Amino acid sequence: MATDNISGIDVLNVTAWLADRVDVTGTLDFDLVAHGRSNLTFVVNDPSGQKWVLRRPPTGHVLASAHDMGREHRIMSALAPTAVPVPTMVDMCTDDSVNGAPFYVMEFMDGYILKDLADVAEFTPSQRRTQSEALVDTLAALHEIDPDTVGLGDLGKKEDYLARQLRRWKRQIDEGSDRDMPLFHELHARLEAKMPTQQGAGIAHGDYRLDNCMIGHDMGVAAVLDWELCTLGDVLADLGGMLMWWGDPTNDAPTMAEVPTLAEGYLTPDEVVARYDAASSRDLSDLPYYTAFQFWRLGAISEGVRVRFTAGAMGDKDLGDEAQGYEERVDGLLEQSHRILSSL
Repeated sequence: MATDNISGIDVLNVTAWLADRVDVTGTLDFDLVAHGRSNLTFVVNDPSGQKWVLRRPPTGHVLASAHDMGREHRIMSALAPTAVPVPTMVDMCTDDSVNGAPFYVMEFMDGYILKDLADVAEFTPSQRRTQSEALVDTLAALHEIDPDTVGLGDLGKKEDYLARQLRRWKRQIDEGSDRDMPLFHELHARLEAKMPTQQGAGIAHGDYRLDNCMIGHDMGVAAVLDWELCTLGDVLADLGGMLMWWGDPTNDAPTMAEVPTLAEGYLTPDEVVARYDAASSRDLSDLPYYTAFQFWRLGAISEGVRVRFTAGAMGDKDLGDEAQGYEERVDGLLEQSHRILSSL
């Protein structure tokens, strides 16, 4: 039963706010979606069976800039008339008195979020191939959009994307890590030295992969989700990131050993590159650099998670294998970056 004290939701206020915008029948129920590590996502139901999705920042003290609801809402609203599928926005609320923080509501879409090998086991190899082809085609379509023509030309700086990213994540390690990371710093120097020239500027999703998209019942991409890290700049970083998460059956490193796209039927990494290349106007000669960069970047992000986990653990809890596992994951990601850079 709905109450007025669900964590992150003032049920009475949000119900009244939504009822002013859509036809709501009765009192709303809010079900927190477990998948996702940052902004909170709720499926909203009314007694008649209507559904919507509500997104808001995490509860507690957070940096507003890191959880900008208006930015997500703006991006998806701007992309609505393009070839990139996004949910239809209902509205955005910037009045904190309604729910304690900004939030937006969008349409509920029925489909599949595929996070691991178990999730894709129900599909045939042919269906998986269709999914992966649609995933590549959608990314290529996003990258061909001129940000200015859809009203996103001022979303962020357009130039020097890689240089800015390299500075940002090095600073995080310099200021936040509690251990020596010589390989991280060696890779940073090599990535700076080998940095390719940016080919124009487009809309970079920032974390594009299978489980950040919804697959529809036709096996196509029904919606691209999780636009928190979206900015303008070098879009080939998106392709490099998708390839990092894709996994490589010829590489036995454990860092990406359980990703769903390793299942039979999904395109191979080479097929992903070939399909994107056929749809893109950009030169992909330097693509391995971008994948190496993304392994390095994910290593920096994961190190930040490790430090926060260690600092936040209670004194009576034995960190033991968990802390060691975090370190091994970070080091494994850096080793993957090193492997790729050494082949260039």
